Amino acid sequence: MNQNSSYDDNNVFAKILRDELPCFKIYEDDYSLAFMDIMPQATGHALVIPKFAAETLLDIPADMLSHTMTTVQKVMSAQKSTLGVEGIILMQLNGKEAGQTVPHLHFHLIPEHLAKLKGHSSEMGDMEQIKALAEKISTVL
Repeated sequence: MNQNSSYDDNNVFAKILRDELPCFKIYEDDYSLAFMDIMPQATGHALVIPKFAAETLLDIPADMLSHTMTTVQKVMSAQKSTLGVEGIILMQLNGKEAGQTVPHLHFHLIPEHLAKLKGHSSEMGDMEQIKALAEKISTVL
């Protein structure tokens, strides 16, 4: 992972990238990682993060962002086909003032309508259900 001088490498996503914390991985390549959100706003809520030390969208070089967005597209397509949903909400927050809770650039892919969503980081999800969904989605990736 490339290093940005103001980046906090002790954040939870940096630890996941270093395999210091577990995740329900659904896709990984040389530039990005996709995994299930363990505090989902809806069933099948996934996250995509770059393997670049960026806190916000302004901190990542365009070429690294391009690789990350390719992963966003792949995961979104897999969610639609696996979960049988038509819409995927793509949410990305920049800075804690905007609601960003982990200081590592990340993209939320939420397969539901906004009216059905739980509050962001409001409650832990069912780990067995999340694990099963991760396995199901990852098989089409």
